[in-house]
Amino acid sequence: MPKELFFPVIETERLTLKPLAIDDSDSLLEIFSDPEVMRYWNTAPWTTIQDAIDFINESNDSMRRQESLILGVYLKSTGELAGKCMLFSYDQESKRAEIGFGLGRSCWGKGYINEAGEALIKYGFDSLGLRRIEAEIDPDNQSSAKALVKL
Repeated sequence: MPKELFFPVIETERLTLKPLAIDDSDSLLEIFSDPEVMRYWNTAPWTTIQDAIDFINESNDSMRRQESLILGVYLKSTGELAGKCMLFSYDQESKRAEIGFGLGRSCWGKGYINEAGEALIKYGFDSLGLRRIEAEIDPDNQSSAKALVKL
């Protein structure tokens, strides 16, 4: 599969989904150091800028290996990084992946998960040839459960 398929720029009405860059480190740290954002994740909130830099580097390495698609979610109106969305645990043989999201609190409740999710799912099926996209969430995370039902 062509490597550029794992480094797309996806446009929606209000959002741009594209690979994260080192310049996003400060914004990413601000989002993922928030205990409320990380409440249902299986990792602790980030504590250093190096956590963000490592995540960006590991994400881009994973995309180069065609193991995942991890994109920043940017607001078109301001250019602000709202969070990230991803297709991960990608299995080329079975053509399946898991979907996940993480948004900063200031972006909650505005429909960005649905907008980014619809675009990411379409890209996964149409461009990556996926046959199945799954999600695993904490059963207490009602907001994510509602968003996934809409997708």
